[in-house]
Amino acid sequence: MTQLFSEDHEPRIPDALRDEPMTGDLDLEDRRALRRVAGLSTELTDVTEVEYRALRLERVVLIGVWTDGTAEAADNSLRELALLAETAGSQVLEGLIQRRSRPDPATYIGAGKAAELRDVVAATGADTVICDGELSPSQLRHLEETVQVKVIDRTALILDIFAQHARSREGKAQVELAQLEYLLPRLRGWGGNLSRQVGGRAAGGVGIGGRGPGETKIELDRRRIRARMAKLRRQIADMAKARDTKRGERRRNEVPAVAIAGYTNAGKSSLLNRLTGAGVLVEDALFATLDPTVRRAQTPGGRAYTLADTVGFVRHLPHQLVEAFRSTLEEVVDADLILHVVDGSDADPEAQIDAVREVLREIGAEGIPELVVINKADAADELVLARLQRREPHSVVVSARTGAGIAELRAAIEADLPGLERELRVLVPYDRGDLVARVHSRGEVLKLEHLAEGTALHARVPDDLAGELERFQDLAATTS
Repeated sequence: MTQLFSEDHEPRIPDALRDEPMTGDLDLEDRRALRRVAGLSTELTDVTEVEYRALRLERVVLIGVWTDGTAEAADNSLRELALLAETAGSQVLEGLIQRRSRPDPATYIGAGKAAELRDVVAATGADTVICDGELSPSQLRHLEETVQVKVIDRTALILDIFAQHARSREGKAQVELAQLEYLLPRLRGWGGNLSRQVGGRAAGGVGIGGRGPGETKIELDRRRIRARMAKLRRQIADMAKARDTKRGERRRNEVPAVAIAGYTNAGKSSLLNRLTGAGVLVEDALFATLDPTVRRAQTPGGRAYTLADTVGFVRHLPHQLVEAFRSTLEEVVDADLILHVVDGSDADPEAQIDAVREVLREIGAEGIPELVVINKADAADELVLARLQRREPHSVVVSARTGAGIAELRAAIEADLPGLERELRVLVPYDRGDLVARVHSRGEVLKLEHLAEGTALHARVPDDLAGELERFQDLAATTS
């Protein structure tokens, strides 16, 4: 029989597969093979038709509005926006911050700063401006008219990254639904797009059915988008049923569920690979993995549980994504324990923790037991790690890259899993091997010995399984 775990419960890779590329490595090669090539411009000359072409990012200028908090927090937010832009495949040329009490309702940054931004765009040769916030349709239009290049906001940027990285059928449908929800209120008609399609004299006298006010192109677009959104919601609901069925099967077998949640690029996928050998894609980029991965894991005491990797969170995560990915995020809501992964080397890890917990509250997961996992200890400052441990007493410091602290993490997971109510010493006859197997899968085996009469077990098990084992206790007492 092939041994799947080593003595220290590290996942063991079979020798035959050791030289084979893992699934995540293949995904990473595929993603890098499809990077955008800068300089191959296919931009339309009329900037007003931006809604009717694909989102393209090449050379960008960033702009943010600092309304509250410290200057350091505003700088960190803009740095994160730069990382998002680079993940989307663009080159960041310049970053500007405007200090205001609130965003300007017309141009987001004010008329004077918009004119300054136009000069910076012209001087750097940028083709896109990215705003560190969500713009209203009017703000988007007015700012675009001023700077004369394409303008997108933080939400559109994140949606674009999700669209690039979605691999599964469910993930692609969720991303498309989120993009259409974002696009619907921002559709605009320009020039010929506002002309009547049918009706009145413009129809050229087409007869019955050709008279009346008709339907404009923008109205037709909105109707088609709503129809597509309805279809996507039905598809996602159907796919969610399969996920619910799998979760229900795990609940019936009483296999504890642990969900990995945390800020994007905090090392969730690396931690999953370290704990289970899942081989999922790992990349130093924001939102590298979107599709949830569920793997079976084992505590040091031999108790089985499932470990689920989920989509990463970020400050101001677009509400469209939270709604579209709700079926995926239910892996967190239905978990018995949340591993909240934090990047200990980040400039502001406390802000990461607050942003993740805000999303957990939004999806109704705030009451689930939480174990904070401070990752990237090999790259973090010791003073920062000590500060985080004081802030989060129930935490473990690890490095998914080097393996440091993983043994302590496994022990902490075992201690936090739902308790096993009964501790028994039984002697199970050899013809009831099914009971021994259920003790291994659902309980914790403290001692096992093979005797002439059967298998002697000292274990902790759930109440219902204890009821089936109790009749073998007398036999164990007689033998002892």
